[in-house]
Amino acid sequence: MLLVVAPCNSVVSFVHLVSIRPANAPTIDEAASHYDQTSALIKSIRGSDPDAAVYWLVRLLEAGESPRFLARRLVILASEDIGLAQSSALVLAEAGARAVEFVGLPEARLTLTHVALALALAPKSNTVTNSLASALGALQRADGDVPAHLRDAHYAGAKEVGHGTGYLYPHDDPRGVVEQRYLPEGLSPGEIYSPGGHGEESALVEDWRARWASHPD
Repeated sequence: MLLVVAPCNSVVSFVHLVSIRPANAPTIDEAASHYDQTSALIKSIRGSDPDAAVYWLVRLLEAGESPRFLARRLVILASEDIGLAQSSALVLAEAGARAVEFVGLPEARLTLTHVALALALAPKSNTVTNSLASALGALQRADGDVPAHLRDAHYAGAKEVGHGTGYLYPHDDPRGVVEQRYLPEGLSPGEIYSPGGHGEESALVEDWRARWASHPD
């Protein structure tokens, strides 16, 4: 960190700042290249290109990029671009981030390469990203009260004011699901989550739909 101390009421000019700029401080072009190369890394993994993913990763590392920064970006990507298509990707990315802290460079390059390759090869889904955006949008349209049957009924006097009345316990149903309102008024099922069709998510959605479509014996 560079601390500039100037007399009171004095003006620190751009020329003065340039004159005391550390010799190894990145230029505007270098900073732009940093963000461009990071963008290329993320988009290569999102695009399922393992060659490009490792190339941009190693290029950033060789340029002096922080392995912690790269590990953090990979953890974010695991939810943003893979999500439910392969939920274990988040576990791997988080384990990789911990390993980077434990191992350090240069060996941490192996860990980051491992994670980058796995994420590039994984099936992709952005339904986590889209669901978050949809929920944020829904908050602007509907912020109604919690339905009475979903309210906490564990404290004294709760039932007297109707809290928990009419709640159906899903485990009591042979299907494991029951039809009741979970969203506040003004919102309908399907407005937040729109299922994806890649990787594990398709099987999860198929099983979920089958449970709702089934009937008790």
